Amino acid sequence: MPPALLRVLLFLPVLGLVAPAARGQAPAAAPASAALTRDAGKLYTQLCASCHGENLDGGLGGSLVDDLWSHGDGGDEHLARVITAGIAGMGMPAFGEVLDAPRVRGLVVFMREKAVRAREAGTTYAKPSAPDTVVRSRAAAFRVETLASGLGVPWSVAFLPGDEGLLIAERSGALRVWRDGVLAPAPVEGTPKVWAQGQGGLMVVQAHPDHAQPGNGWIYLAFSDPGEGGAAMTAVVRGRIRDGRWVDEQDIYRAPRELYRKAGVHFGTRLVFDQGYLFFGIGDRGAQDQAQDLTRPNGKIHRVFDDGRVPTDNPFASVPGALPTIWSYGHRNPQGITARPGTTGENLAIWENEHGPRGGDELNRVKRGANFGWPLITYGMNYNGTPITAETARDGLEQPVIHWTPSIAVCGLDFYTGTRFPGWEGNLLVGSLKQQELRRLVLEGDQVASQEVLFRGIGRVRAVQTGPDGLVYVCLEDPGRVVRLVPAE
Repeated sequence: MPPALLRVLLFLPVLGLVAPAARGQAPAAAPASAALTRDAGKLYTQLCASCHGENLDGGLGGSLVDDLWSHGDGGDEHLARVITAGIAGMGMPAFGEVLDAPRVRGLVVFMREKAVRAREAGTTYAKPSAPDTVVRSRAAAFRVETLASGLGVPWSVAFLPGDEGLLIAERSGALRVWRDGVLAPAPVEGTPKVWAQGQGGLMVVQAHPDHAQPGNGWIYLAFSDPGEGGAAMTAVVRGRIRDGRWVDEQDIYRAPRELYRKAGVHFGTRLVFDQGYLFFGIGDRGAQDQAQDLTRPNGKIHRVFDDGRVPTDNPFASVPGALPTIWSYGHRNPQGITARPGTTGENLAIWENEHGPRGGDELNRVKRGANFGWPLITYGMNYNGTPITAETARDGLEQPVIHWTPSIAVCGLDFYTGTRFPGWEGNLLVGSLKQQELRRLVLEGDQVASQEVLFRGIGRVRAVQTGPDGLVYVCLEDPGRVVRLVPAE
């Protein structure tokens, strides 16, 4: 047995995890933190399970999943403080000399995961698998109606004016047309080649806000653009559709080819138009430290003119070496970007959600030139259970409006702007891949007052959007289809 591990095992009785009678005794010496595993689940088993139970539901110590706390509010800071300093006179040992701050943070994330899962085990969510199923939410009753089925993996929809129908972007790169209740059997011809591997593909189709105006007709596509040697990066182009063909293509944004990456993850993205500008996100592409690097496009929200020109008043346009398109940085993987209704120009309020690692999915209020902290701060940890950092906040770094731990794998984001569901006016609609759910968030100012799961379990939610008819359109995977929420009464 390695000497370091032997020291840890000999020290456990002093901590009170093997012999409860030893609690309260001051340890003679603490082993180095490096002697302990960094995996939060294994660490809990080693140090905590004998008192709090293998499932965190209590034993010699109290339950950690029932949200009943005798010595604090149960917040993250409270849990970290108790783990570190213990509770004198209550038999809770202080682990501060044994665990470094990142390991303590990992234990907090692990406890959060288990507590949420315990609550969910006793909760029933709507699963409207039949077209006549009525879901009664807190503010509206609705049915889920299938609009188009037999799709590959739909990732986005775009509404065209008048009777021109609906465009559907499939992960494979196919751009489909739905019109008058019928899905055209063949995709639009001549669309860009996409890198449809891993998390890459044709991510967004969106019509220009003035699409119906004479001389416009622009359709925007955001996709993973294949580079050399298996590399790729998020790109944005625009074009028109004429007689079933993609024509008049123009580049709106393509990063320098030498900055493309071979990783198959974290491409982003969604689009927001405002007064001639276009905002879009690019994920960190699996290179987390590059989210802090202003010479790299990944891990950023970008701003260009809607024809691809770069505004000279962008926050980093005059910074030597920085990419002039960057609007904000320190993002992990933006999956939804939308503008709050009634805001524009200097008052434009852009909201964004993004994937965290294991824990720490975020809802952010995007600000000009702001640093959103990834990976310097995060509310999550690595997928293997090891900590990324102990820091969840730091001066000069933005805090999320809310974060989800455990992760729900947010995807898609839209403010409800229609009239068919008046009780949802101004609410945020948030999709989830992992939980296969659609959430409704009620805002009070820039804070989330409450959340409601509208449905769960009918497919991974890739996109959500309010249609011009006031209905809510949702792209679902497994199997691929587009559905819409219609009032039930």
